[in-house]
Amino acid sequence: MLKVIAACGNGMGSSQMIKMKISKVFKKLGVDVKVDHNSVGAAQNMASEYDAVFVSQNFVKQFANAAAHGTVIVGLKNLLSEQEIEEKIKEAGLDKK
Repeated sequence: MLKVIAACGNGMGSSQMIKMKISKVFKKLGVDVKVDHNSVGAAQNMASEYDAVFVSQNFVKQFANAAAHGTVIVGLKNLLSEQEIEEKIKEAGLDKK
């Protein structure tokens, strides 16, 4: 099972919506996944415990340490676009795990 975290700049509201979109796309792709959500600040501290982090492209660089430890950092332009989420999942090979 993949462990994924959705992070947004301010905290819980938008990250909850992102979490729901990510979960829906992974389900469509038939991938077993556990999706958590948190603020960017909190997610940075725990990102290396996850297989992937979904975050706005503006925050990707803040997850460099987790990326160095093998966590896939997925930067999104439109956080609520299921089409973009699906494309990024496939690009990162997360649909194959």
